[in-house]
Amino acid sequence: MKKIILISFLSVLILSCKSTNSATSTKVDSQSQTAIKGEWVISSVNYPGSEVIKVTSFDLADSKCFIGSKWKFVSMSNKGSLTLNSTSCTAYSTPITWFINKEGEFVLKILDEAKAKTVKSGYVLRVANQTEKSFQLVDQINVAGKMTAVVYQFDKIN
Repeated sequence: MKKIILISFLSVLILSCKSTNSATSTKVDSQSQTAIKGEWVISSVNYPGSEVIKVTSFDLADSKCFIGSKWKFVSMSNKGSLTLNSTSCTAYSTPITWFINKEGEFVLKILDEAKAKTVKSGYVLRVANQTEKSFQLVDQINVAGKMTAVVYQFDKIN
């Protein structure tokens, strides 16, 4: 009986990517940035307990809604866009601004209708396993007092 109650509780637990407005290094890793210019798709979102825990990614939608989402990164201007297009989720598209710093952190601001300089908070994720055709963004979230990695797998479209 306790196990069923715990699973029921976990299935409605909603977590999100951490937002940051604290000082993050702004020294750009131009080699890493140039390597991800172009169009990408998120092919998977993985984290321990994903069958029972819901994660709200970037304060936008359930993490599973990001599977199949398209991302465009323009390295020269640090601009781009993201488009959620899963048939089981609400469609959404927004401009973004981003950069990768020397510490391997991917810093993202979702702009909606705002200008980048007026958006005071954003998201910081770690870049991992970067190749010409794929890379991962890794977020650390708190699940019941334990830090858990949420891994977004990006694959190159063109």
